[in-house]
Amino acid sequence: MIAVFCMSPWSNSPLSLLLGFVFALLMANPFAQFTHRYIHLLLQISIVGLGFGLNIEQALAAGKSGFLLTVFSISTVLVAGYALGRLLKIEQPLAYLISVGTAICGGSAIAAVSPIIKAKSIQISLALAIIFTLNSIALFAFPVIGHALHLSQQQFGLWAAVGIHDTSSVVGAANRYGGEALKIATTVKLARALWIIPVSLMTMFIFKNESSKVKIPWFIVFFIGAIGLNTFIPSLSVVTPYILTLSKAGLNLTLFLIGTTLTISVLRTISVKPLLLAVALWITVSVGSLLYIINK
Repeated sequence: MIAVFCMSPWSNSPLSLLLGFVFALLMANPFAQFTHRYIHLLLQISIVGLGFGLNIEQALAAGKSGFLLTVFSISTVLVAGYALGRLLKIEQPLAYLISVGTAICGGSAIAAVSPIIKAKSIQISLALAIIFTLNSIALFAFPVIGHALHLSQQQFGLWAAVGIHDTSSVVGAANRYGGEALKIATTVKLARALWIIPVSLMTMFIFKNESSKVKIPWFIVFFIGAIGLNTFIPSLSVVTPYILTLSKAGLNLTLFLIGTTLTISVLRTISVKPLLLAVALWITVSVGSLLYIINK
């Protein structure tokens, strides 16, 4: 019943996440071993659906506005993550997972590079726990800060895409802020997510593991295809509003499922030094990108 409510017009992204967290506190998740699989699949389907709300001109404009900021922020976070990881004496695979998750797209980036660097299960779990926890905070905090600073829809969409780790929270925060912010944030974030490919190749070189394969995020290709269909087939406008409504409902359900993974046992696994690294990198990229966006 709670999941159904999250998909209704009376719910929103932060509330769905909060309800999932409360559900996990009050009762055990009977499908815990399958939840992460459902999260990724449902998120990808929802994002592809959101592509029907964009046209190619809007997508290119959003991608162009965020390109230089994306390149600079990814480079800065990866370099800073390496330096801070050594300073805090954090094991290299864990520091790298947190850095990549912060730099690109949270859990998806961590999942992509973890087999390449042969990370241990505990390292992957810890990196995911930290990133998802910070994502949850961002989903609530970013819209409040955006309104307090009177950011425009375009400014907030760009900031959310760069300053929030995971795609689910980026889309959730932007959806809460407004329709135009949602379009910009989704496009810029997915363009950013494509950096998984070159970063994975770089990771293979750094960790000297040529036997690993690079995972291509195919859902981004389908998202681009949805934009193309919406641009070149005007008759789709009849069904587009229904697709967007279902996609936003799917996004809220995704955030509810993410909330159910934030159990007390998961939060207890978070240790001080990796958390300090993640928070320092997050502050660097979020504050730095915000200052750039406001002053450009």
